[in-house]
Parts: sequence; structure tokens; C-alpha cells
Amino acid sequence: MMIDTKFTGMGVALITPFKEDDSVDFEALSRLLDYQLQNNIDYLVVLGTTAETPTLSEEEKSEIVQFVKDKVNGRVPIVLGVGSNNTRAIVEKLKKDNFDGIDAILSVVPYYNKPSQEGMFQHYSAIAENSPVPVILYNVPGRTGVNMTAETTLRLARKYKNIIGIKEASGNIVQMNDIIKNKPADFVVISGDDGITYPLITMGAVGVISVIGNAFPKEFSQMVRLALQGDYNSARIIHHKFTELIDLLFVDGSPAGVKCILSIMGYLENKLRLPLVPTRITTFEKMRQILDTLNIKC
Repeated sequence: MMIDTKFTGMGVALITPFKEDDSVDFEALSRLLDYQLQNNIDYLVVLGTTAETPTLSEEEKSEIVQFVKDKVNGRVPIVLGVGSNNTRAIVEKLKKDNFDGIDAILSVVPYYNKPSQEGMFQHYSAIAENSPVPVILYNVPGRTGVNMTAETTLRLARKYKNIIGIKEASGNIVQMNDIIKNKPADFVVISGDDGITYPLITMGAVGVISVIGNAFPKEFSQMVRLALQGDYNSARIIHHKFTELIDLLFVDGSPAGVKCILSIMGYLENKLRLPLVPTRITTFEKMRQILDTLNIKC
């Protein structure tokens, strides 16, 4: 059964281009958004982890959100990253900020302070009770230091109608299958890992919030669409084509990998903000070779 949702298909976890002087490069962001919108992406995720959000000032965050909203102009849905390990602060933000033009928020499991399952449940309850827009949960134990279990996810999905889905990046197929199998009909499971998006869709996930989609929106959204239509053979060919590249994307941390590819493709400067640094030259060379074999102009 296909779920009728804005968040079926490929969402792109948008990166933040920087200039050599470390400022936000809005010209490059404009080029990148044109490239995304012309190549069939289904929605955008703004100010996620991939955007290097922890290193952006509040003013820069507001400018980026406004810039993206103006540029997109309603053509695709926009999901805004609104995560914190301070529940009170996030509730205040949900009450005072303007969410016009935002279709949902993506909120990560609290990181660093490692709450219990009950703590996570109460954190997300507070978010659901105060959010003016639908909420997508985000489980990424590799970054947060703690895993939200299928049981907690399902408990939230059943209790709150405005918790509409989860971006699952635990890498635990059994856990994800448990959620997909037992979830309410209108709750969606979205892959948080480019590399396992294909198998997850075959199990019932509705798509991906993608990092590699920044660089290959056309190819990767096509893979997602084919898999959702049940054309698994055609989808698998594209999935296998990108496997090595996806691995390389994360060797030196993200978004270093995808920024490296986009700089090779001429969209932006290969610039990150500390503590993140560009990919090593060895990774860069491997990427170049793969891009050559994929017939992508460098």
C-alpha cells in the first residue's frame, strides 16, 4: 500500500556552501537549489546535520531558511531540522519561531546526555504537544550515542497523530522492520542511510533523506522512485552503481565527502567549518576515479 504523503520519495539533506572567508555562500546555495529542483527531488531538509548546523549562528540559520523558502517558492515541501538535547529550549523555540512555509520538522534524538527510553518518550511528547507543524523523529545512534528502540518509536507513533514518521539511521534492519511491520498505517519510515535505502524500501520504507542526493539528485531519486513502483531490478542496478561512492562519502565524515564531489562538479568551494575539514587527498582521488567511470564530468 502506498501511503499518500508529502514525504514519499527522496528528500535531500541540504548542505551549506561556504566561501573561502568562511561566510555562507548564497550564490552557490542558489545554484545548488536550482540543480536539485530541476532534477526531480521530492522535498528538502534544511538545517539538518549535513548542513553543518552546529557551526552556524542563529542569524545565519534564519537567513538560510528564508533564502531556501524564497527560492523554492512552494515547489517542493520543506522540512526544517529542529533538534536539541535541551527539551525546554526546543519547546520555547517551537512556541516563538515562525514556521510559515515549513511542512514538518525533523527532530533528532537528544545527543550527548544519553536519555533513557522514557526520557526520549517525554522529550518527544513535549515536542509533539508544542509543535505547530508535523514532527518527524530522527534516530541516529552513531551520532547521538543512544538508540531509540522500536518500542519507543511505536509508542510515540500511536499516541501522537502529529508525529508522522521517523528518519531511521540506526543501521539495524531488524529494528526498522519491527517499526515498519507494527506502525500505524499513516506513519512513515524514511531511510536515514543512502546505502541501505534500496533494501529498506523493499521492506516498506517510503524513501530516504539523502546526503548523496545533493550531488546526484536525478539518479538517486530515480532509484527511489523505481523501487517504490516495485521495479526492483532497475532500482538495484542504480543502487549498485553508487555503493562504492556512498561508502567514500562518509570515510572522512559528512558532509566532507559530498562537498568534495560537488566541488569537483563545480558547484561550490570545497570548504567546511571547523571542527570539520575536507576529505583527504586519497579519498578525493578515489572519488574522482569513480566519477570518471560513472561518466560524470569533473
